[in-house]
Amino acid sequence: MASRKRLTPEESRSSALEAARNLLIETGPQSVTLKAVAGRIGRTHANLLHHFGSAAGLQKELARHITETVCETIRQAVEASRAGLGSPREVVDLAFDAFDKEGAGALASWMILTGNEDALAPIVETIHHLVDDIAPEEAASHGKVMRVHEETLALVLMAMGDALIGSALARSLGLPATAARDHAQRMLESSIELVNRPQIDQPQ
Repeated sequence: MASRKRLTPEESRSSALEAARNLLIETGPQSVTLKAVAGRIGRTHANLLHHFGSAAGLQKELARHITETVCETIRQAVEASRAGLGSPREVVDLAFDAFDKEGAGALASWMILTGNEDALAPIVETIHHLVDDIAPEEAASHGKVMRVHEETLALVLMAMGDALIGSALARSLGLPATAARDHAQRMLESSIELVNRPQIDQPQ
């Protein structure tokens, strides 16, 4: 009988988080339990307890894992947009996809219902840094950074809401399925235009 491969602690954590992500996408957040993840990767319940402390700890780390796995792709889109090779729409789509196709929206709503709201922190922080990155560094010195932060809040709420009920709501209102993304794109374009606008000094 072949012996089970011994993984490093980091490999074991990564394997568990990837299995948890697959469970989330396949069957929903309620299936992301220590027992289910342990069974999928051939590890013990005690092994996962050692790494994550509890199911809530696993789910919080899963939220962080999801955002980190899409972070590099998002940043590449941001850099392409700055170089004139990409567009705000690509950034919007990647942010929305993190909540929809990557399961972050379903996970976040489940965490709220189960009282583990800390799981929202890594999701919000990642999108926050994303929007800050697309604004020029001089935005803060011109007093426009608050606008960027407001747009971050709006983008997160729109992406999460769209992942949960966007399709059904748009359909009931007679709007295209992409209505929320279209609006977020216009919002982001307006924000980028504002922070790029030359500052006009006011008379003292």
